[in-house]
Amino acid sequence: QVQLVESGGGLVQAGESLRLSCAASGIIFRIYDMGWYRQAPGKQRELVAVSSSSGNTNYTDAVKGRFTISRDNTKNALDLQMNSLKSEDTAVYYCNAKIARRISVSVINYWGQGTQVTVSS
Repeated sequence: QVQLVESGGGLVQAGESLRLSCAASGIIFRIYDMGWYRQAPGKQRELVAVSSSSGNTNYTDAVKGRFTISRDNTKNALDLQMNSLKSEDTAVYYCNAKIARRISVSVINYWGQGTQVTVSS
């Protein structure tokens, strides 16, 4: 079984910072893309940032210049540093990872349980 465990959410004021962390555990052969998604009340889940296994990163336009995604392949870990937070960043943030559990098997999409980020204005 593979688990993604997130931590680091909370309540902050606009302009402040938070750091989210995600760790993958279990039987893992290889992790491909890892990313952060978020879902605000009444809205669809959206991609925030993604990191490939080689370290290439992409961000949604709304967070460019404010958020930084980083990855430690030796620890199967993923972080999201969020600076200059805005009220519109309020959402549940989910860690996502595309993982092959063994060689020559299908890649499966795994999700964490989510962590709440609330930004008050």
